[in-house]
Amino acid sequence: MPIKLQKLPAAVRWGLAVLCAAVCGVLWAYYWRVFFGLDNRVSPLVVTLGCAAFLEVCLLAGYCVRRFAKGFAAKGAVCIFLCGLLFAFANPPLQTPDEADHYLRTYAISTGHFDFDASRTYPDDVAYLLEAFPGAWVNAHTSAGVGTDPDTGAEKAYNTAGYALKQYGKDGAVQSMADSFALYLAHDVRDSVPDPVSEPVSFLVIPFLPGAVGMALARLLGFGALGCLYGGRIVNLLAYTLLCALALAKAERYRPAFAAIMLLPMSLFMGSSLSYDATLLGCYYLMLALLTRREWNTQTVGIYTAACIFVNIAKPYLNLLWVLPIFLVAKREWHAKGRRPLWALGGFGGAMAVTLLTEWYGTAFRYNYPMIERQGGSTVNGGEQLAFVLRNPLRTIAAFCGTLGENDFFIGQLGLFGWKDLPISFLNLTGPLVLLLAALLAAAQPKRADAFPTRRRVGGAALLALVYAAGAMAAMYITYTPVGMVRIVGLQARYFLCVWLALLPALAVLLRKTICPAITEEKAEAAITPLCACYAVFGAVLLFQHYFVGPVYVVYA
Repeated sequence: MPIKLQKLPAAVRWGLAVLCAAVCGVLWAYYWRVFFGLDNRVSPLVVTLGCAAFLEVCLLAGYCVRRFAKGFAAKGAVCIFLCGLLFAFANPPLQTPDEADHYLRTYAISTGHFDFDASRTYPDDVAYLLEAFPGAWVNAHTSAGVGTDPDTGAEKAYNTAGYALKQYGKDGAVQSMADSFALYLAHDVRDSVPDPVSEPVSFLVIPFLPGAVGMALARLLGFGALGCLYGGRIVNLLAYTLLCALALAKAERYRPAFAAIMLLPMSLFMGSSLSYDATLLGCYYLMLALLTRREWNTQTVGIYTAACIFVNIAKPYLNLLWVLPIFLVAKREWHAKGRRPLWALGGFGGAMAVTLLTEWYGTAFRYNYPMIERQGGSTVNGGEQLAFVLRNPLRTIAAFCGTLGENDFFIGQLGLFGWKDLPISFLNLTGPLVLLLAALLAAAQPKRADAFPTRRRVGGAALLALVYAAGAMAAMYITYTPVGMVRIVGLQARYFLCVWLALLPALAVLLRKTICPAITEEKAEAAITPLCACYAVFGAVLLFQHYFVGPVYVVYA
């Protein structure tokens, strides 16, 4: 008769899990060694022990979360932080969008410089770091041409785009991120002096404060430029985790959808970087979580307004739309001091005030900067582009639709990392499926008999998402795209993470009405965290694999 695992003692079940993790580690190492020829670069014993040890540590972490973390929000927060740590180290230095500029600005703030001086330079250690890790490493090391196939002697075209590892010649050395680490770590014995690095064209302070705290702590502990980068990433991840934990604690419905979005590899990739998107995404998720609360008191609306003001510091004007959801709360659900229009007006005024104050501060405390050219060059002109849009509305709509189609509506790019230069096909394919699973679990039978949030809340959030998406596309088209271009420049999947989260409750309502799932909210919430945490761990492994292990593209010499 088959043995049911549930009837076995807990010690036996965990013992079997430990054995299974060790076997999977050995098989995983064997796959790397055979498929990517890793034996030529690293000792087989090191690879095997490393893979097995990693899976055992993940198993131990899972046990600790299950045993000691109490409540859905606590379990979700611990998983977010632990999985985010994997991304913080699997993602090589300066490979997040604009992370080089974010690193320099954060480093300056961590040393007590709250102004902006183009003549101020950084230590040589920082210059060596930027030299060793160019942004968009995959494309920075890309080549194309026609070479001779050494096996057939025939001419064959090659292109190394999309591959993080390069091999020149059939038996040539493999170039990878490991070489960048070796180059940086050897700078103490090099005779050459790097070109001096000055402050970037970036004039924000508040969004970079968490990372600056991490860098200051790393410097106090004696770490150099590389250690400061990881210190800043970890504290930035901590800020993202705390915002997500607050969102999970405040959300009263659709919590599986929130946990799934927060644990997406794309979210963790940004949350564990030096980008201010870490706190920006956390605030988006928090505001949407508050919209699921049955009643709004003064604390709720205060938290919402504070988050709304912060997102306008990081990305102004478009985020003024987040003032409007206050009106989705019905009068009978409003228990805060003060009326809704007054709070909305206060949020709008506060957001505009911090936007104008940030712009004034960035101008008043800016020194020795020459004329700052328009991003995108002379072909970009916001006024002319706006006039073009108004004269050609149908063509503009076609350009928007074409951009969405070319980019798989950005829901098919949830595995596109780096500066849009490192696609991981498995994550691109499975990302939409994870969101569908989240919607299915969010459609679980509610604990209460009455349906809440109301259609007003769910429909309003979905409408906000669509307007926000259209606004983001219009903003990028007007401010970053050459006049009359047939596609939008600069859009990335991370801009739409909050959009997918706002749409998931509406999708959950449709699924509940059509397929009537029998699963309860308790079971759905118990299932979503371990499933998405495992997916996040696998995503971090794939990111590490693409940057440090394979695939290798052979360039025929």
